Amino acid sequence: MTTPSQAPQKPAAPQAIGFLLLENFTLFSLASAIEPLRMANQLAGRELYRWFTLSLDGEPISASDGLKVTPDAAITVPLALDMVVVCGGVGPARAVQREHVIWLQGQARLSRRLGGICTGSWALAKAGLLDGYETSVHWECLAAMQESFPRALLTTRLFSIDRERATASGGTAPLDMMLTLIGRDHGRELAAGISEMFICDRVRGEQDQQRVPLKHILGTTQPKLLEIVALMEANLEEPIGLEELAAYVDVSRRQLERLFQKYLLCSPSRYYLKLRLTRARQLLKQTSISIIEVASACGFVSTPHFSKCYREFFGQPPRDERLGASPVRLPVPPPCEQVGANLELLAFEACPTEPVSSAIMALDQARGEPTYASVLLRS
Repeated sequence: MTTPSQAPQKPAAPQAIGFLLLENFTLFSLASAIEPLRMANQLAGRELYRWFTLSLDGEPISASDGLKVTPDAAITVPLALDMVVVCGGVGPARAVQREHVIWLQGQARLSRRLGGICTGSWALAKAGLLDGYETSVHWECLAAMQESFPRALLTTRLFSIDRERATASGGTAPLDMMLTLIGRDHGRELAAGISEMFICDRVRGEQDQQRVPLKHILGTTQPKLLEIVALMEANLEEPIGLEELAAYVDVSRRQLERLFQKYLLCSPSRYYLKLRLTRARQLLKQTSISIIEVASACGFVSTPHFSKCYREFFGQPPRDERLGASPVRLPVPPPCEQVGANLELLAFEACPTEPVSSAIMALDQARGEPTYASVLLRS
């Protein structure tokens, strides 16, 4: 006899995510965010996520490459969403309308999670929904957002997840952000499986930084500083002394330190150390060379000193960094016996005015794929 405690638990309802498309949004970033959700459903063999594309009026909207996308619905259609992600692109200051702001503020009052990809963070910031939140945005938009929205805690990270806000810088960064969110929702094994399906050698984390061109930050007003940084970047294995760096560009050491403090908000030695440690992190995550070799390649005379600096800067020692980046090879189990039982989950009863998520069609088409239901979830 089966007691209530032994009865199989009904899988949780799929999470519904609305993607609000701004005019001239970046199609690449949108795909980077949606495709991991599609693959999560395919590997799980059931609908974990469903998604809807939205615009102000539901009419076709242009991406930055000129292609027009027909959204699933206008923002006036009431949808039971768990999360809203704003997809930005070219000219976010022009693209964000008053109606966007009002609608997003309404979504926040409904306690929905909010996100932004590429320059979508601009819309959230304009609505006052990023005040006090760590925020990532494409580096081209970074300076303008810092000036326009000083209460948002702008960062150069690829993506940021701060409480109920999730923002990604653009390009492939939404893929990393979504894989992180999926991993938190359904486990690391599923996120690793999605990564393998997309031939993604590693999932970048919240600590990974955008490589923001220094010229974008400084413009052309500080040629000596740009030249010094270029020298640093070209000499990571054998660091150049500060006196020698200053002599290269014909300034005193004191002038050199003033330049760094004024424009880069740190000392020259600290900036140089950051460059070397960032390079070390890349080598640890992307190569199999030993930690001793990594330390040497980045200008550290001893492994203990390297480990100490690395731990102080990144919050964990090099060995833990490397272990955390190890890919998880997934066994391919036999077809799940519960696949047939999951068919009922696809019976999504929509209101007459509510669009049906394309997740259902995508999942149905994936049934013939060898990877269908290849990752067994605990829930």
